[in-house]
Amino acid sequence: MRHALILQTDFGTCDGAVSAMYGVAFGVDRELYVRDLTHEIPQYDIWEASYRLIQTVTYWPEGTVFVSVVDPGVGSDRKSIVVKTASGHYIVTPDNGTLTHVKKLIGIQEARIIDESVNRLPNSGESYTFHGRDIYAYCGARLAAGIIDFKGVGPQMPPEDVVELPTIPPVLEHDKVTGIIDVLDVRFGSLWTNIPRETFLQLDVKHGDRVEIAISNQTRTVYKYIMTYARSFADVCIGEPLLYVNSLDCMAVAINQGSFSRAYNVGTGTNWKIIIRKAPRIIYE
Repeated sequence: MRHALILQTDFGTCDGAVSAMYGVAFGVDRELYVRDLTHEIPQYDIWEASYRLIQTVTYWPEGTVFVSVVDPGVGSDRKSIVVKTASGHYIVTPDNGTLTHVKKLIGIQEARIIDESVNRLPNSGESYTFHGRDIYAYCGARLAAGIIDFKGVGPQMPPEDVVELPTIPPVLEHDKVTGIIDVLDVRFGSLWTNIPRETFLQLDVKHGDRVEIAISNQTRTVYKYIMTYARSFADVCIGEPLLYVNSLDCMAVAINQGSFSRAYNVGTGTNWKIIIRKAPRIIYE
């Protein structure tokens, strides 16, 4: 039985790299259903690749095979692996931290190291710089086409040994919750945090209430202001900031019809901290 093959890279589409991966996949099976997750991951940004997987994987049918190639260590001794998630999906990728969010939030049921003596594009053995084409697209296509089953990928490895990037969990204490800016909603400049909605709601905040947002990096506070906790962008005026629940059921900060990240030069990752408090009620007489 065939399954969909979904590709993610940091290659962009200005040259033939992605097309070559498509060609390898169709060379394995011309009937394969191949689609793109994204090829616009910032170069070498393993963290963002990890996040885009968790944003997408579970919305595809069980058995879907994802190939994710953001691989600054290509040609080194890092492993090439395939994992089966607890949701029944497969991810083909270098073992370099790309699976951090999947491992933490979905779970990895089983992991295998790719046996390159079988699952590598024929006559590519002397190429060490395009494993996305020669190993990952080829192995992923064979798995998606049903030419090999999961056992046919190669030897098992303990799921707990799959490499994870450092993460900082959100913390709820007294009247505030602290988290990090996980990633940007790239096109619109919203800040997506790692603070789950359920954790935030323990502050006893309802839609329409005011909240205080403080954002800092390791050196300074870049933003501290009061804004509305809104159901949607339409609840605030154009140009006004808001706190809302994003599509992953976590808290996010935005400017209605503007880019919050660009306006305040906010970045992402564990160095970027956000604190949310319920704002005090102010009565004017």
